[in-house]
Amino acid sequence: MDYELRHSTSKGISSGTPSPLGASLTKKGVNFAVYSKYADQIFLLLFDKSNDRIPTDIIQLKKTRLHIWHAEVTGIGAGQLYAYKAVGRYEPQQGFRFNENKLLIDPYAKALTGKHGKEEHLLVPFDPRKGKKELIKSSLDDSDIVPKSVVVDDSFDWQSDRHPRIPLDRLIVYETHLKGFTAHASSHVRHPGTYTGFIKKIPYLIELGVNAVELLPVHDFYIRRFLREKGLTEYWGYNSIAYFSPEWSYSTKSHPGCQVNEFKTLVRELHKAGIEIILDVVYNHSGEGNELGPTLCFRGIDNQSYYLLRGDEKEPYRYYVNDTGCGNTVNIDNKMVRTLVLDSLRYWVKEMHVDGFRFDLATVLGRHKGKFSKDAPFFNEISRDPVLSGIKLIAEPWDMVTYELGNFPIGWCEWNDKFRDTVRLFNRGENGQLRDLAYRLTGSSDLFNDDGRRPNHSINFITAHDGFTLYDLYSYNQKHNDMNHEDNRDGSDHNHSWNCGVEGPSNDPNVTKLRRKMIKNALCLLLLSSGTPMILGGDEFCRTKRGNNNSYAQDNEINWIDWSFRKKNSEIFEFCQHLIDFRKEHAILRREIFFSGKDEDLDQIPDIQWFDKNLNPINWHDDSIKLFAYQLDGSESVTALGNYHLFFILNSESESQTVHLPYHPGMHWHVIIDTSKRQGHDFKLLSDSEIVAETMNVADHSIIVLIGI
Repeated sequence: MDYELRHSTSKGISSGTPSPLGASLTKKGVNFAVYSKYADQIFLLLFDKSNDRIPTDIIQLKKTRLHIWHAEVTGIGAGQLYAYKAVGRYEPQQGFRFNENKLLIDPYAKALTGKHGKEEHLLVPFDPRKGKKELIKSSLDDSDIVPKSVVVDDSFDWQSDRHPRIPLDRLIVYETHLKGFTAHASSHVRHPGTYTGFIKKIPYLIELGVNAVELLPVHDFYIRRFLREKGLTEYWGYNSIAYFSPEWSYSTKSHPGCQVNEFKTLVRELHKAGIEIILDVVYNHSGEGNELGPTLCFRGIDNQSYYLLRGDEKEPYRYYVNDTGCGNTVNIDNKMVRTLVLDSLRYWVKEMHVDGFRFDLATVLGRHKGKFSKDAPFFNEISRDPVLSGIKLIAEPWDMVTYELGNFPIGWCEWNDKFRDTVRLFNRGENGQLRDLAYRLTGSSDLFNDDGRRPNHSINFITAHDGFTLYDLYSYNQKHNDMNHEDNRDGSDHNHSWNCGVEGPSNDPNVTKLRRKMIKNALCLLLLSSGTPMILGGDEFCRTKRGNNNSYAQDNEINWIDWSFRKKNSEIFEFCQHLIDFRKEHAILRREIFFSGKDEDLDQIPDIQWFDKNLNPINWHDDSIKLFAYQLDGSESVTALGNYHLFFILNSESESQTVHLPYHPGMHWHVIIDTSKRQGHDFKLLSDSEIVAETMNVADHSIIVLIGI
């Protein structure tokens, strides 16, 4: 198909350059470059307004031998709206899905003008006479309902901003949702649910004591049809469609592209407070879904290059590989697709100043020729990259078909779901957790020590966005996902939770007391273990999602943090604060090497010792043990702050127990933490602490921490 080429008299057209990809400001205008190996023609369309159907200019791009299409347009600049249309074969069974009727987002777009509208224009048409609907080409033009890409000026007043570069051993991560952090009316910010609104809560993060924020995806995302039809939305944002563009709906919407500088301002202000920002990124799939999904960007520009395809002998490329469970899988083995992802990462570090990334379903990115490998090209290219090799890299080490916890390259951290599950099982009193828990409390050497990594490469968590909140973990035995309109079939049934006797909210003082003990126990195990702790935002003051363990589509008070809970549950908030401070003050809790059980500093005391309640060595083969103790020698830390010992007693029994304490000449044991005590008595400063001698009574389902000096 030949378009009627046109351009305004005020604009000049030249061939431009194939590099860099995307829309780049030049001295005279803007250079546009886009990759497509199989297209026959690529057209650049310029628009004045986001909802315009008719472009002001239609410009045919020139193709290089490297399959990059490009042109320079003079007389335009930052703020210009644009899109592409691609012409080529429409043979889905062979992997070609070009459709000149579909307006396409630039894969390198740095900002979009909004969200997709009029869903029916994006659907795959169905003709019952022809059957297979994904093989039918849509004739609907969607130019007025597709968000336009925005030319962005990268300049910004960073005010001498620098990456905080907090060492892993000092990192305390706070996972939260950009919008949900301030969307609730109780946040009392001027622009709730936005980058700007988030800034107003930075003093709270400082007060809590965390020093890294891990944001759920902030790349622009597509909202799937089935969610729209149920009155739901793509709240978590794991359906990315523009890997360079900050999500438009989190901005003040003051003008096209404003989300870029608003995001940069947030980063700058976090850095001023000494807080790093880590982005949860979704490069394993895109928002275009499976063969029945809409054509928004990659599918229309070069379906065969961007996605892994499958089929049979007759129709080899009709369907999409779905290792992600999200309809498609990005073809990271393709060099140009890998370049797109790496360019995106570099952009967010160099231009947006983020400090690291958590990679959703990271095993997909580590596949080479169909198999996961720590030597995959993606990993190797990152390790050689001067920008990316020095930032924080965190893997979610699984996908729908592969589980690779502990198998990522040196330098990578990993979400440790074994820590999550073992702590949950032990805390609720399950048998057989002792051996595994000992590994989890000490940094998971069974997972990370064999390749030279350290305890802090384990990202320890008990709760995350996916699953119960900490309060719900001890308030519900079952998930309650009815608001998702899937008859409660969605979400995991294996939560290792315990409702403490009553399902859901309870005014029973015994139930309430037990739940608070369990929450404190969990916070102790998280914040006083070796490894890098990650707190789910709101857990520090008992946020609830009302038992919903799969709240991905709930853009409402299920997910929004209710700040009134901070005052209501000040006991838990203050306890969490104290734990964070205690972790910072005692270097042995942040040890950078694994415990060996040996006396490395020749003071006659091993770096770690394990005991039963009578100070006998633990019988590691006794699966009935639910109470044990261990001692850490503070002087064994490389950055020891003094000669001290820490003694931990963990009791998940339903009855209180008497535990004997180690004897050290001239040293006294001070009770610092007792999770069975009420507010004001659960955590004691050393100067106010009780001194105990030979034994200690430990309440049921509780943890005690003593310091010996």
